[in-house]
Amino acid sequence: MLSYRHAFHAGNHADVLKHYLLVRLLDYLNQKDKPYWYVDTHAGAGAYQLDSHYASKNAEFAGGIARLWQRHDLPAGLAQYVDVVRGLNQDGKLLHYPGSPLVAAPLLRQGDRLRLFELHPTDFPILENNMATLRRQAKLFKSDGFAGLKAVLPPEPRRGLVLIDPPYEEKQDYQRVVQAMEEALRRFPTGTYAIWYPMLQRYESRQLPENLKHLPVKSWLHASLTVHTPNEDGFGMHGSGMFILNPPWRLHEELSTTLPYLRTHLALDPGASYQLEQLAG
Repeated sequence: MLSYRHAFHAGNHADVLKHYLLVRLLDYLNQKDKPYWYVDTHAGAGAYQLDSHYASKNAEFAGGIARLWQRHDLPAGLAQYVDVVRGLNQDGKLLHYPGSPLVAAPLLRQGDRLRLFELHPTDFPILENNMATLRRQAKLFKSDGFAGLKAVLPPEPRRGLVLIDPPYEEKQDYQRVVQAMEEALRRFPTGTYAIWYPMLQRYESRQLPENLKHLPVKSWLHASLTVHTPNEDGFGMHGSGMFILNPPWRLHEELSTTLPYLRTHLALDPGASYQLEQLAG
């Protein structure tokens, strides 16, 4: 199935959590001089217009990035993420939102590389256009990111961050995530892997982080954010999570401050909450 279009959801609360953590993970990688690869298995279109028909239909960004845009009390790591978004909005108006590739691109140094996968026939040419100025650093693949991951691991510099965030339109995506991680860890056990998932009232969503905890790594970090009470009819996404394998050791401490902040400022009702847990190797 290729019906999912992230443009409908750009800049929402789930993007805030995912892209804030992406910025922080790349920042930690930048603290060493050695180059690395950033690999994105489901890159999307790369950037989104928030005044487009897609984004404005449900205006999900109003409950996400728009709530942080004008704040002056952001924790330092969250402020770094918001600054990346501001880089696409030079006139000070919130009209554009970066997808994961363009969240990562401003943070990469000259020797770092991007490997981006996107299968959607409409989004791929848009991604190509959005990444045109980064052709020396980026390679784009119009293919399934789960399958393509094998071809780019291990990265040549033996340092890297892999973001896995499929649309989860099909139940099989949850199992494909686990299978992809098992294979990736065999090829590149020292890499950092960030797996995003939606919080839904379905078994596969609730079980995914539990399954990831059994992967053969010495350390992991699990952060999730719920912005409202689950709907009584069982439909809809009430939050999201990021499960990080081989995380930076200081990230847990930072999240213990940032997650409560996000819960307070992105909450839609008193059911908003967060979870933070880790296995420290």
